[in-house]
Amino acid sequence: MSTVAEEAKWYVVHTYSGYENKVKANIEKLVGNRGMQDQIFEVAVPLEDCVEDKNGKQVVVQRKVFPGYVLVNMIMNDNTWYVVRNTRGVTGFVGPGSKPVALSEEEVNKLGIQLQKSKIDVELGETVQVIDGPFEGSVGNVTEILEPTETVIVTLSIFGRETPVELSSTQIKKI
Repeated sequence: MSTVAEEAKWYVVHTYSGYENKVKANIEKLVGNRGMQDQIFEVAVPLEDCVEDKNGKQVVVQRKVFPGYVLVNMIMNDNTWYVVRNTRGVTGFVGPGSKPVALSEEEVNKLGIQLQKSKIDVELGETVQVIDGPFEGSVGNVTEILEPTETVIVTLSIFGRETPVELSSTQIKKI
């Protein structure tokens, strides 16, 4: 038995450069306002962590993997096409002419998109250890949980000072 969510496919939407996050927010707002949560499931702007030198210090920054593009997991029909296509900042779907082409399962896997959203399995005040990134091995307490971005704010002791650091939920583990 197939569920509605299994019929959904990932589509690539072309946006004005620099408007990716705004387009994501606009589509999510429209989905909420029009009650289309059962047709448009997720909007993603794939990001990757990069290490840059800033003022002699190495800093981890997030960069867009595909500048000018947003990925949308949805069931394609006239209504969903219209809502996404007519969102401010969207220039069109990727595909020949005006016909959107869905990403194959193999392409989705290569992009590293998680088809199931991982739940953050820590709670406020809980002690965690950083298992990945520049703060690997550090131990701190969770002070904030940011569900939409699947990140947490952990207070770490850096150079003798309590410092809040935003980490991905995959960079930490419970102690």
